[in-house]
Amino acid sequence: MAYEPKILNWNDCNWTPVREKMRNMAYQAENMTTTLTEAIPGHTPGPHSHKYEQLVFILQGECDFYVDGQPHHLKPGSVMAVPGGIEHYIVATGTQPVLNLDVFYPNRPERTESKPAETEKERADIKLFGI
Repeated sequence: MAYEPKILNWNDCNWTPVREKMRNMAYQAENMTTTLTEAIPGHTPGPHSHKYEQLVFILQGECDFYVDGQPHHLKPGSVMAVPGGIEHYIVATGTQPVLNLDVFYPNRPERTESKPAETEKERADIKLFGI
């Protein structure tokens, strides 16, 4: 029997609010979790730490991503690793919302996987790279 991958298209899902001006979606793999987060400039930062190793990929917008108190300016195409147990947070800068793709290892079971939207109006319809 051939392996059958689990496919989820975030364009067909709706966002989950995180806090004001911040929302995300999640995909659960067997041993890792991926989230897509939108941070709109002016959002409230949320310093935190967790046991998971995190890869940060900035797809759109610019931000200062604080790791252990130090800001790192990231823009589209930037990739950064954050070890587990280190305080970190994002601050969207500029005028464009930030789209931040994170991969966590091991998986984060508390992140609920996104479900397809029930109506066309609820769909995320994410625009990446002008597509």
